[in-house]
Amino acid sequence: VQEVLLKAVGKEELGKNINADEAAAMGAVYQAAALSKAFKVKPFVVRDAAMFPIQVEFTREVEEDDKSKSLKHNKRILFQRMAPYPQRKVITFNRYTDDFEFYVNYGDLSFLNQDDLRIFGSLNLTTVRLKGVGDSFKKHSDYESKGIKAHFNMDESGVLSLDRVESVFETLVEDKLEEESTLTISGITIKEESLAETAKEEQGGKQGQKSSAEDAGEEQGEEKQQSPPPDQPESTPLKEEPQKKEEGEKVESQDPKENKETTKEEEPSKSSGASTATKTEEEKKIKAPKKQKLVHEITMELDVNDVPDLLEDELKSSMKKLQDLTVRDLEKQEREKSANSLESFIFETQDKLYQEEYQFVSTEEEREEISKKLSEASNWMEEEGYAAATKELKDKLAELKKLCRNLFFRVEERRKWPERLAALESLLNHSNIFLKGARMIPESDQIFTEVELGTLEKAINETMMWKNETLAEQKKLSPAEKPVLLSKDIELKIAALDREVQYLLNKAKFAKPKSKKEKNATKPDSGKNATATSESESTIPPTEGKQEGKEWVGSVSRYDSRGLLFFF
Repeated sequence: VQEVLLKAVGKEELGKNINADEAAAMGAVYQAAALSKAFKVKPFVVRDAAMFPIQVEFTREVEEDDKSKSLKHNKRILFQRMAPYPQRKVITFNRYTDDFEFYVNYGDLSFLNQDDLRIFGSLNLTTVRLKGVGDSFKKHSDYESKGIKAHFNMDESGVLSLDRVESVFETLVEDKLEEESTLTISGITIKEESLAETAKEEQGGKQGQKSSAEDAGEEQGEEKQQSPPPDQPESTPLKEEPQKKEEGEKVESQDPKENKETTKEEEPSKSSGASTATKTEEEKKIKAPKKQKLVHEITMELDVNDVPDLLEDELKSSMKKLQDLTVRDLEKQEREKSANSLESFIFETQDKLYQEEYQFVSTEEEREEISKKLSEASNWMEEEGYAAATKELKDKLAELKKLCRNLFFRVEERRKWPERLAALESLLNHSNIFLKGARMIPESDQIFTEVELGTLEKAINETMMWKNETLAEQKKLSPAEKPVLLSKDIELKIAALDREVQYLLNKAKFAKPKSKKEKNATKPDSGKNATATSESESTIPPTEGKQEGKEWVGSVSRYDSRGLLFFF
């Protein structure tokens, strides 16, 4: 085919790349397999990006140099153009102490032409009104405010949502000192009350110095991380380069590294303990004050403009459409499955009619009738079957299967005969050997009753007779006739005989051997001195052909791994 195409187009090489639709379909398949936990595939990386920039806009009141107040409109980029997602961002408003509102809008769209902008419509995505900001400040007036934090999330589908808005506060909490400590020297426990008292006395002076040092360090740390003054939004990209900090703006990160703010604050103040580190009795170190964080959730009202909520009637209508599409897809799959099953049965059966094992168990007339029906069904599939309903296809297949049922049954039975008959013959042989061995056990060692052995012998004889009679009757029949030797009957006979054998094997397995005293006690008095216990208890060596009463002298029996009895 490629050679013909090359001659037709007059080129040296054909383009073997797939088209756009195939590429999208294959990409979706690989992405689905990578996301699913049911498949293990090679790493498949897909980087989704936001097509348009998104920013937060808000207005706040500022005081000018002449102490006059004016309104200032601020814009802060939330997601840059082509920013990867999924991603979370946090914006912090530091200078609001009462309820306010802000807007989530599209950013700079200057890369679009005028026609695209006209189609684009409104740039406003969501208007957010916050309620309860002032109440949170009044309720936690003793705490230091860390701003109003708005948490945004752009999910795997690129849909932006505002998860929550929180008012965050912090305060310093001092740890209490332990009243006393102990030190063990050479197994002796000594209470260090004096050291604890000394530490308490020195705590006042040292803590004052330490607090001032920590405050300074905290301010420097904040200046280092948050360089701008408070009352500005902070954007927190997950895996994005830090944005430019404009006046009063703070940038945070939502990854686990966000909680490293206080690491530098806990390092200072080791000078007092360092000088006595080599002493055997070391003073207890005074821990730095810890920050206690308090979060108050703010109520928010959203006016969503990008993806408005559907009305109840529209939602029900959409759900019904989806349900109808699902039902239609299932019906289509069921019809295609029925058509494929019918077509496969026709082709496979037509091929089987020429196989030797099928011809052996069928007559020429039977094969011609089946072949005729298969040809009619094949012609019907080509002419009318493409538009037939699922039920019609299933009925046609059921009719053909019923026509070929007897032929397939005879072939299947003949395939099973050799294995089933071999298993039955093997069981009969082992059962006969077991029965003969069981009957040779001396009466004193016999663990089976005559009824049990008789039942097994009867089962062996009946099974042997059934096998011989059924095989003889089957040989009289033509291969094209219904067989009288059925594989299921052979399995039933095997199960019945095996059940009898297993019963006796289990009884022999758990039977306890009789003691020598019991065996000697059951022997008839042969005129010897009954009080000669030493002679009666001694072991008599086995003598070939020598009998005492009805008992074999010195006979020994055991079971092998197959459960058969052997005598020595």
